[in-house]
Amino acid sequence: MKHTAIFLGAALLAFSLTAKDDVEKPKRTPSPKGAKVYIVSPADGATVKPKFTVIFGLQGMGICPAGLTAAGGQPFPNTGHHHLLVNADKMPPVDVPLVVDQPKIIKHFGMGQTEAELELPPGKHVLQLIFADHAHVPHEPPVISKKITITVKE
Repeated sequence: MKHTAIFLGAALLAFSLTAKDDVEKPKRTPSPKGAKVYIVSPADGATVKPKFTVIFGLQGMGICPAGLTAAGGQPFPNTGHHHLLVNADKMPPVDVPLVVDQPKIIKHFGMGQTEAELELPPGKHVLQLIFADHAHVPHEPPVISKKITITVKE
């Protein structure tokens, strides 16, 4: 009985891995040449209080809330919304929607916000922006800011 359970578990794992690999990836929205996203404030190397404001910058594209599309369901060209990575160990995949179930790592600003108030514990933290389309999928090529490091002090 024990061996049957292990076999069935392994079979289910193999099936789920195969099923994920067979999932069709969404069509990525193009980004214009020269588009840039960046963190205006705080500056790289800044020391901030536990509660502080992050201001997002964008060049060569426009802001549009998540889910909003033009006639026919097509995304508005050269638009998207911000996602802020907080202490991310690695860049999330850019060919699928950014995961919304990781609010401590990926913060979504799908209403078109251009700034946000954050509250982080004392210590060093790394922030990075990634811009994504109406469906939370990063553009092609992806529009990603450089990482900044801040120190939070009481």
